[in-house]
Amino acid sequence: MTRNWNLPLITKRLNARYDWLNGRWEKVQYVLVGAGDGCEPFPAAEGAVAWVSESGCSFFTKIKAMADSKAVGVLVYALPGNPIQDMHCAGDECNTTLNIPAAMLHYEPAVAQALSFDFNADLLERVKRPAAVLPVFNNTLMQGEAGAQAVVQLPKDLLMYDVLELDAALSCPGRRDETCAHWDHTVQLFICCDHFSPHCNMEIGRWITAFRRGTGRWLTDVSPLLPLLNSERCALVMKTPPWAMPWITSLNLRFSHSNRSGNVSEKLYPFKLMFLYKGGAFDRDYNSRFQEVKFTVPPSTKKVELYAVITGQGSDENNCGEFCVTSHFFLVNGIHNNSLTFDSADLPLGCAMRVGEGAVPNEHGTWLYGRAGWCDGLQVDPWRVDLTPQLDLSASNTILYFGLYEGRNPSPTRDPGYIIMYSYLIFYKRFPNINKTWQKSFFNIFRILI
Repeated sequence: MTRNWNLPLITKRLNARYDWLNGRWEKVQYVLVGAGDGCEPFPAAEGAVAWVSESGCSFFTKIKAMADSKAVGVLVYALPGNPIQDMHCAGDECNTTLNIPAAMLHYEPAVAQALSFDFNADLLERVKRPAAVLPVFNNTLMQGEAGAQAVVQLPKDLLMYDVLELDAALSCPGRRDETCAHWDHTVQLFICCDHFSPHCNMEIGRWITAFRRGTGRWLTDVSPLLPLLNSERCALVMKTPPWAMPWITSLNLRFSHSNRSGNVSEKLYPFKLMFLYKGGAFDRDYNSRFQEVKFTVPPSTKKVELYAVITGQGSDENNCGEFCVTSHFFLVNGIHNNSLTFDSADLPLGCAMRVGEGAVPNEHGTWLYGRAGWCDGLQVDPWRVDLTPQLDLSASNTILYFGLYEGRNPSPTRDPGYIIMYSYLIFYKRFPNINKTWQKSFFNIFRILI
């Protein structure tokens, strides 16, 4: 069921075979790929068996979406406490024949472990790709207010790269899980390359520690934040809350080319960013703290992108902001409403379903439960939206953020939770070819632009 892993797994299953579903399972080894709820096509499922939850849409919709993704089979798992059941079609769905095998079964912890192995195998392949690797931390102790600190010299040919990835790993001080932190904590990476810049000490990466498990490695694409690297030397600080138990951290910055050709003139390069909003206490005054931002698009801009990293923590009487469904909106020019909803924040297996994305499996505590934008033992992925079609590139524009709890303003009566957010507008332009003679001049121009 998984890629080259000999993990025997015995579980009860109920095969689906009807007039509309004609596929048959074969006695061969399959690759298993987690595909969320399976309600939308999932390209990574091509050639594999899709592992999907029973929630979100009809069985027919799931199986058809996975068939359209060229999956070779579908396994639908029942949510905790639910029985496995016949996977029927309904109405006009039954008039469409799907030639793909499908079955329903109970969720098994061994499947999560297998998906984790697949994630780690994929990660090792990704870090083998060509890149300029800049070491920052190597098994460095991270603890207290200071956290882990380093000063690095950036590559001299920085402008030749349009991809920046954070290769981060966390482990415990000792070999046994008993030495790991007893609770999950937010890990933030801050960067300052110019102490006179308003963008000094901005967050460039975020992770959540595993729940008393001493393992975890992730590769996070933060390419839109390249404008933060606006000098030849940068100071980086990685930290958890100062009262948290220590972690051992390793971090490399990976610089590479998106089109592999290295021809800068073929690329859109993020040359400027504008900071927008932070979060704060998720209380009745939350949205009143945010004002509309007016901005004009810099000349020569070809693309404008919204880039935001948002997570919810804390627990009021509604379990906000960690275990409640919140929505976050960026309203552009009073018309275009771009939204991000953490709809898995109250699901019993919300984070178990993300093991295939890098969440550490089989942790202690409540690691299985979905959270507001994060999971224990996982990187926090940036939310990116291309705003270019929503903007007037030659006139003034506006953007306004607000956050809601179940479609309304938050209004807790006690212990309000909080939202951690860093959000930016990223401006892209085409860069001319840069030879080595002119790299330093362009680097100085780049500093002036931001």
